[in-house]
Amino acid sequence: MLLFATAVFFLLITPGPGVLSVAGVGSGFGYGHGQRYLWGLCVGNFLVGIAVVSGLAAIVLATPGLRDILLFASAAYLGWLAYRIATAGGKVAFTAAQKAPGWRDGITLQLINPKAYAVNTTLFTGFGFLPGALTWEIALKFLILNAIWIPIHFLWLWAGVTLRRLDLPERYMRAINLTMAFCLTAVVVLALISV
Repeated sequence: MLLFATAVFFLLITPGPGVLSVAGVGSGFGYGHGQRYLWGLCVGNFLVGIAVVSGLAAIVLATPGLRDILLFASAAYLGWLAYRIATAGGKVAFTAAQKAPGWRDGITLQLINPKAYAVNTTLFTGFGFLPGALTWEIALKFLILNAIWIPIHFLWLWAGVTLRRLDLPERYMRAINLTMAFCLTAVVVLALISV
């Protein structure tokens, strides 16, 4: 169980679409909007976990062409997100948007997020610790996963909100935006290379 929790921590602490986007929403729209978006990510991640555990994800992703469609939809969304962040200028991410991303946007991102499927598949198919009680093991894995997942995402939200409150000079904000955009672009490129 400790090995599983350690794997969860290291798989989730690394920047991916979810944590980078929640930091961006927090920095652009503040804590309230960021929290709604985060809870959408949480629900979306739970749905991805259910899809992985039930085998639905394996069936859907094995369907010829569907995996590529989901991958390219995710890459397009993340590319758009990276562009919005990079072109925000001296203001931290999303400030030019008309409407703050909400919980539906969080759910949608997780459902098309390749990292969410990869992480959940790795965690639920590996790191067995109750071989004679698979149902209990899965239930405990969901509890442990969320006990780590939620605080880590709130930490990234806090980082984004803190950036918003710091009111840094424009050149620093531009550098932060470009770094966030670069990280999201790197995620897109890595996902597309793995096809």
